[in-house]
Amino acid sequence: MPRLLIVDDDTSFCMLLQGFLKRKGFDADTAHDYEKASQSLAKNSYDLVLTDYRLPDGTGIDVLKESKKLAPSTVVILITAYSDIRVAVEAVKLGAFEYVTKPVNSDELFHVIKEGLKKRETQEKKTKEPVQNGRKFLVGNSEESKRTEEHIRVVAPTDISVLIIGDSGTGKEYVARRIHELSKRKKAPFVAVDCGALHPDIAASELFGHVKGSFTGAVNDKTGHFEAVGEGTIFLDEIGNLSYDVQMKLLRAIQERMGRKVGGNSEFPIKARIIAATNENLKQAVDEGRFREDLYHRLNEFTLTLAPLHERDGDLMMFAAFFLEDAVAEFGKSIIGFDDEVQRIFTQYDWPGNLREMRNVIRRAVLLCKQEKINREVLPEEIYRNNSVKSQPENAQPVNDLKEIKNISEKEAILQALEKTRYNKTKTAKLLGIDRKTLYNKLHLYDIEL
Repeated sequence: MPRLLIVDDDTSFCMLLQGFLKRKGFDADTAHDYEKASQSLAKNSYDLVLTDYRLPDGTGIDVLKESKKLAPSTVVILITAYSDIRVAVEAVKLGAFEYVTKPVNSDELFHVIKEGLKKRETQEKKTKEPVQNGRKFLVGNSEESKRTEEHIRVVAPTDISVLIIGDSGTGKEYVARRIHELSKRKKAPFVAVDCGALHPDIAASELFGHVKGSFTGAVNDKTGHFEAVGEGTIFLDEIGNLSYDVQMKLLRAIQERMGRKVGGNSEFPIKARIIAATNENLKQAVDEGRFREDLYHRLNEFTLTLAPLHERDGDLMMFAAFFLEDAVAEFGKSIIGFDDEVQRIFTQYDWPGNLREMRNVIRRAVLLCKQEKINREVLPEEIYRNNSVKSQPENAQPVNDLKEIKNISEKEAILQALEKTRYNKTKTAKLLGIDRKTLYNKLHLYDIEL
């Protein structure tokens, strides 16, 4: 029987959810704050943790980090208000399996829990078995998407390392799998490793394995991902989160194509192709001393940059239809599309969580919808509230000098333009009359974080 931990300061909600899950065949414990959750995680072994974001003495992010530190394979699901969607996106980046927005729909929550437990059960199997061909991958209509697909097809047959850069939720793992499936290694395993979820104390063990007794808790020999993947492809997601010590081990492994288990004396050959991904500026991390420059150049033999969803207007409704088709098949519904109002809402919303957020919104809508088309009533309210700002900059006239805006400082002009465009970098650059590269340079110059 799967064992779950529910973390929420609402006692009534905890009791209701605990009863619901027990009726579904789960053993569920509860905790009402971060301290109690930490104690439960230290004493017990859980298959899945379900935590609210807002807690009296911490946040769901704190619970996530503690869970990943003590038991990296435990699935964590975050419950959050839709106003905290950017927090939810950050949680997924840090290793959360999924997020569910309030008000919680019991059927949706139960489905997400089942999917999370299914992922946990199949994780080791996926490490040993090759990826099956035929995985769905959608190529968009935009020039950006077509260029990305062209680059994928160029680099896939080679063995050079690829660095995929893009915001959280833009589909970096899908691109990595696409490269693998178009390569000569497609019959060998594809292993995805979330470096953001690896605690520094066990990261080297996860990547390279360990021998029995090499550290406290090493009760058996362990085969690491690099050895298990053989001649397949290893995808290192959020590579910038690796500690400096593990970066050194990874660099040595890439340079010498040999790996060594933690606590071991013998070495094993590394034959895998490496694809890495990040949602941060690794070059800046190099400049700040947080990431090794030699490792950066080893990983960055070929770069693919994925644009955020709000900058790919030509692809937006195509992806929406793609996710709708999947959700309709998953839930056995008879929904044929989106009504006109929903299409307008989708094109005006800025999708901070990118493709992952869109997929979640559409799956939830399909689950709740009782009509033949998705309508506004089954969307989260925050999707369509005050979203007309996104279209405002379209008719704005560019200026030749940033200081022409209200005769203010250049930094303040950039901040005002960012606010007007809801932090859409492409439209901010257009409003300011500069190109995106210049905008990025000025963001760095003025230390403006997005």
